[in-house]
Amino acid sequence: MGNSPRSTVLPSMAALQLLCFFFFSLVPDFAAAITRQYTFNITHKNFTRLCHTRSLVTVNGQFPGPRLVAREGDQVLVKVVNHVAENITIHWHGVRQLTSGWADGPAYVTQCPIQTGQAYTYNFTITGQRGTLLWHAHISWLRSSLYGPIIILPKLNESYPFKKPYKEIPILFGEWFNVDPEAVIAQALQTGAGPNVSDAYTINGLPGPLYNCSAKDTYKLKVKPGKTYLLRLINAALNDELFFSIANHTLTVVEADAVYVKPFEADTLLISPGQTTNVLLKTKPHLPNATFYMFAGPYFSGMGSFDNSTTAGVLVYKHPSSNNHLKKLPTLKPTLPPINATGFVANFTKKFRSLANAKFPANVPQTVDRKFFFTVGLGTNPCPKNTTCQGPNNNTKFAASINNVSFVLPSVALLQSYFFGQSNGVFTSDFPQNPTIPFNYTGTPPNNTMVSNGTKAVVLTFNTSVELVMQGTSIVAAESHPLHLHGFNFFVVGQGFGNYDPNKDPSNFNLVDPMERNTAGVPAGGWIAIRFLADNPGVWFMHCHLDVHTSWGLRMAWIVLDGPQPNQKIPPPPSDLPKC
Repeated sequence: MGNSPRSTVLPSMAALQLLCFFFFSLVPDFAAAITRQYTFNITHKNFTRLCHTRSLVTVNGQFPGPRLVAREGDQVLVKVVNHVAENITIHWHGVRQLTSGWADGPAYVTQCPIQTGQAYTYNFTITGQRGTLLWHAHISWLRSSLYGPIIILPKLNESYPFKKPYKEIPILFGEWFNVDPEAVIAQALQTGAGPNVSDAYTINGLPGPLYNCSAKDTYKLKVKPGKTYLLRLINAALNDELFFSIANHTLTVVEADAVYVKPFEADTLLISPGQTTNVLLKTKPHLPNATFYMFAGPYFSGMGSFDNSTTAGVLVYKHPSSNNHLKKLPTLKPTLPPINATGFVANFTKKFRSLANAKFPANVPQTVDRKFFFTVGLGTNPCPKNTTCQGPNNNTKFAASINNVSFVLPSVALLQSYFFGQSNGVFTSDFPQNPTIPFNYTGTPPNNTMVSNGTKAVVLTFNTSVELVMQGTSIVAAESHPLHLHGFNFFVVGQGFGNYDPNKDPSNFNLVDPMERNTAGVPAGGWIAIRFLADNPGVWFMHCHLDVHTSWGLRMAWIVLDGPQPNQKIPPPPSDLPKC
């Protein structure tokens, strides 16, 4: 400072403000966007539920994990440091990852896992999205304890398309196992049997009072009368679609999978694993003489065993004077639908419609470049020689497939082998566009239920508009399959029961305001039609979000080629990308 000339002319404050105004009016988007940095230390920590203490794999010793909060347009850097023996990856479920496929997270698809003592920084920008998503581990069944909310706030000075809530509360549904889920799936894959089921469902990590030895572990949502709360509901359960209801309270659905919807009221919701739903909860105008249970319990349409239990939290109205707490209030219970209420589920999912207005348009592909028809469902694999297996029929193993291909994860990452032109012996690009052998998909299943096994992908040129019909089958059991597509949102243009009819069904497609989401249920004994634009270069995983089905092979990959422009190409991998 000492040698700076005194005679420098400083611009007036008004001139500076004018200059700033011009600068910021030219760059409205960049002005507000910032870089947010997080460190996720993967560590073991003991947690006790249902009188069982387990060492959980956690992020920063938290269960559920910490919130990741950002605004639309922000860059996010998450350094994941692995301090445990298990291999780790983290997936940012529902984040579009435009040209940032290296940060998507599914093990052996976009990256090799982070090994013990290693670190990897996930680097992505949140583009054109706002709302609730989730992050979770994407290797084996580790997401049973490695999960947390992603909260994307609108840009600064942007508002919600509904009244600003008094308070926002994330509510995460999960599953608790008294034993290590890694041992559960390892045993199931070895014997070929269905895996042992979880011991409880949880709300924000707590099972609630309906389980033995669990009354103290109950989530309490404390509210004031006459207020509107935004509940950010997230299903992070491993293997179960869940109904959710709060006694004597109607919820208004305003968003799903970080996409605003035309608001509608519901007493009971269905949320599948990987899905999120934002709801407005209007509290009663005066203090009620009761507290209210909120229940979450399973929707299960298949055969075999499942966790048939209910997690409960309590909605408590805060009394201004603490004396009232001495009065023991009755707790009212909601009624959930029957466990196999497939009709309820179909009616509920049809209520979701995109806002489809000028500010939040629904850019549904009106014409289609490529059509695909995929069967999704269960099947069998033969039992290895000289062993006994406990699959669905005589000495077989449970399997699952898309178009009868049960996907085998490679031992190196698909994205890396594709990017460097080393796909030989890693994957082939001949995934069938239609079933190789057509059959009566929802009728009497064929005698041969064996699947083929392979690592196959579909290759799409950049900006291809895709229509995909996913048809559930009745092989082994007709069951609902929540399918998740990485790297894209898709529009659910149609759904129905029975076999899809390509001549009749398309005339009923909704191409005006269909729901846009990243995870959608293929109905039990039915089909779903989706459309999306392949505008994101990379290798993108698509799989059932019931982890047992993913483990059995209900998964595949789409490869989207680079586009002509520089911002339509995959950049080279980051220097710290883990090695296999």
